[in-house]
Amino acid sequence: MRVLVTGGAGYIGSHTAKVLARSGFEPIVLDNLSTGHRWAVKWGPLVEGDLGDSMLIREVIKTYRVQAVVHFAGFAYVGESMHRPRQYFRNNVTYTLRLLDAMTDMCVKHIVFSSSCATYGIPASVPIREEHVQAPINPYGESKRMVERILAWYRQAYGLRWTALRYFNAAGADPDGELGEDHSPETHLIPLAIQAALGEKPALKIYGTDYPTPDRTAIRDYTHVMDLAEAHVAALRNMLKSRESAAVNLGTGNGHSVREVIAAVERTSGCHVPVRNAERRAGDPPCLVADGRKAKELLRWEPRHSSLDEIIETAWQWHARRSHVPPHVRPSEASLAAHGGTGSLAAAD
Repeated sequence: MRVLVTGGAGYIGSHTAKVLARSGFEPIVLDNLSTGHRWAVKWGPLVEGDLGDSMLIREVIKTYRVQAVVHFAGFAYVGESMHRPRQYFRNNVTYTLRLLDAMTDMCVKHIVFSSSCATYGIPASVPIREEHVQAPINPYGESKRMVERILAWYRQAYGLRWTALRYFNAAGADPDGELGEDHSPETHLIPLAIQAALGEKPALKIYGTDYPTPDRTAIRDYTHVMDLAEAHVAALRNMLKSRESAAVNLGTGNGHSVREVIAAVERTSGCHVPVRNAERRAGDPPCLVADGRKAKELLRWEPRHSSLDEIIETAWQWHARRSHVPPHVRPSEASLAAHGGTGSLAAAD
């Protein structure tokens, strides 16, 4: 079965393509490579192009006889969305509509959609269940909520079967070492902390030290990227055998603060992580932790690799190899020798 993976050259998309291929599907990647990487497409053909190109989408579906879609393509930076809402709504909503219209016209009836916990906004209670009111506080989360609502109407009108997977925080890297997180610029906490530990960044900036949490830093629910990839395959299999459409949280149910993540990176790497405190970023809730019972019940999915230590170990292995530091060599001296010292105490981004 051939599956179109939009954004399949990106972080979660590439890991999912690998798991799809390992599970007997053939991933067809459509990516404009604006943030994805050609080297990350290894388990099926890459079609280089933009999701805004309606004719290209239809050509790909026809040429490869696509039978289902896993949709990752979109902008995904909360802070950026606060300053560039027009681009976020165009890319995440308008272009998704073009994809859905092509699917509808060409009788492709199954889609797994990459949604987000950002649709919840600031939660009234944690852990967050799927029934929690969705009140996004940034354009990124709003764009994901809009697509979820569009999917529901397309289900009613056109029989489209969908699963919206609301991620909390994707992290870690492929344990085989073939894939990992490589964003430019990097905005995610764990790779930034590792880069600071390796001396590639002068310091890690902590955005907000006045949150109503035990150590005053924000708390997030981190899920290993390979667990997320397996959840996409589970969602696709579930839709193929049932008529149910649903929104499902993907998380561990355990939250870790920024300071806890920094401590874990130092513990795993053996390197000091220099930090610099900064003001909160607009659009960042204090605490986001998933209630994952629905994923277990509906998809038969549970995270298997998502302890914080395992997440950081795989991420460390990935980044250390790319920095030409032997992953098993962890003293601070190794990173300083490789990168010429820690430099001045400045923002990591």
